Amino acid sequence: MSDLRLVVCCKQVLDPEAPPTAFKIDSSMRMTLPPDMKPVIGQYDEFALEAALRVRESVGGTITVISLGNGFVRDVIKKSLAVGSDELVLLEDAAFENSDSWTTAVALSRAIQKLDGFDVVFCGRQSSDWDAGQVGFGLAELLGVPVVTLARKVEAIDGTLRIEQVIPDGYQVVEVPMPAVVTVTSELGNLRYPVLKGIMAAAKKQPTIWKPEDLGLDPAEIGSSGRKLGLSKLYQPVKEARCEMIDGESPAEAGANLAIKLREAKVI
Repeated sequence: MSDLRLVVCCKQVLDPEAPPTAFKIDSSMRMTLPPDMKPVIGQYDEFALEAALRVRESVGGTITVISLGNGFVRDVIKKSLAVGSDELVLLEDAAFENSDSWTTAVALSRAIQKLDGFDVVFCGRQSSDWDAGQVGFGLAELLGVPVVTLARKVEAIDGTLRIEQVIPDGYQVVEVPMPAVVTVTSELGNLRYPVLKGIMAAAKKQPTIWKPEDLGLDPAEIGSSGRKLGLSKLYQPVKEARCEMIDGESPAEAGANLAIKLREAKVI
């Protein structure tokens, strides 16, 4: 089967490599204040994009990248175009802010249905910010297609996907008919670097912007209004450490004194 219609869901996130001191929490609003640095495409989403690029190299087709959010940094999200995807669709509106897994899956599924058909939807195994790992399952349910998770290798053969799926003691080979949703894990390998030609082409290409009304979505269904998950508390944990020096006339006595202290603390 050639000319596959491949879709990749990518998310712009706060850079997980940023130092912890760069993050600030507004506990009253239960939200993270972004650090003064550029966001990135989520790491697992980059693995998913690399999987789609390899499938296209093998059997042909087109790659459409879809991202949901608001206030996208264009040169960040357009990295998907620079490495070789064909189209970039941004679901960009204030109504999409503060989405949970459910409202994200609802909006993404509606966008995928608006496309001219699809054969494979690739997602990262989980996002790099909330780590929920639920959107891929939600997409499969809403689109009415099978899902295979934790893929480390994906091949398209005669209308079927052959997938090496990571399991606790290695991997197993799974075959699934298309269309399907596949979530990709780190074992697949890193996203390739963009070349100069791709970077220049991406700079000239403008993404397609879809608003909730373009997808037939009521603002009450999406973003913070449609959330199924309630966040009760968001805070930075406080780490405390105390050090007590154990004396002794000899190492043996110091060891015995330490054992007494540990027994008093009910550690041993």
